[in-house]
Amino acid sequence: MTPVPQVIAHRGASGHRPEHSEAAYRLAIELGADAIEPDIVASRDGVLVLRHENEISGTTDVADHAEFADRRTTKRIEGADVTGWFTEDLTWAELSTLTVRERLPEVRPRSAEHDGTGRMLRLSDLVRLLDAADRPVGLVAEIKHATHFESIGLPLDELVADELRSVGWAGDERLTIESFERTVLDRVRARGIGARYVYLIEKRGAAADLVARLGSAAPSYASQLEAPSLARFAAEGLHGVSLDKSTLIDAAGSTDARVVDRAQAAGLAVFAWTLRAENAFLSRAHRGPGGRGAQGHYVDEFRALMALGLDGVFADQPELAIAVRDGL
Repeated sequence: MTPVPQVIAHRGASGHRPEHSEAAYRLAIELGADAIEPDIVASRDGVLVLRHENEISGTTDVADHAEFADRRTTKRIEGADVTGWFTEDLTWAELSTLTVRERLPEVRPRSAEHDGTGRMLRLSDLVRLLDAADRPVGLVAEIKHATHFESIGLPLDELVADELRSVGWAGDERLTIESFERTVLDRVRARGIGARYVYLIEKRGAAADLVARLGSAAPSYASQLEAPSLARFAAEGLHGVSLDKSTLIDAAGSTDARVVDRAQAAGLAVFAWTLRAENAFLSRAHRGPGGRGAQGHYVDEFRALMALGLDGVFADQPELAIAVRDGL
């Protein structure tokens, strides 16, 4: 049995190595993570690649490649103008020539020392690492920007379903699929992919798929955390919700279990993101000396969140979250 809360390595062991790199994934397995969370976007030729965003200038060396200079552009992504290089404008053969780098070098300089030592990966590459592990390790696959990709002829529900079948993970008991957009979750499930389906919910704003369909009438994420919506999610086949930790803990370090209790009463598992040890990410009450990159009083924050009865937590330093969990 997996201990509760399950500890999910957020983009791999991204507190120690550049996120979504092979090194980050391998280290997460070595450190004992129960599962690994990759973010999934698509290349121009429909290959599923692992990046937190489809804009990749902050996590790769694409800006250093003169041959791709003409691909730099500005796009409207979920209501915001974003400038840079996008996965959907390069083929996998082109993306595979890029090396990865630390997204937050000022906070994580030790991770930045590994810049340039790894290349971008595909979903199939991560699955091979999990299949080769010496113990069962779960896959919590997050589908990113599905509405945007559909609008440019890259339907992620179809691409993800086909890929999971081809690698033998369609129905694997280790598989969870999550997204900030309900539509893509429903479509992947309709394609016959057996998995646990989890709806990611921001503290503010509204889901991109609902905004695209309903405009200003789209319900907010916050309204979807009320009891009627949670009960409907469970009735419609969702297995859980995953919440921004700021929904559960405030700047003063005070926690609020009401959302957790409502969701679990409706039959949903509840996850929280993201547990990070550095002062830059901790609640104000849990910050310590040494600046943004120093580790603060993370044990207190991690323990307070886990005490809410969460089913799982996402962590950049999975070994730290495991140690706190095991000490409860």
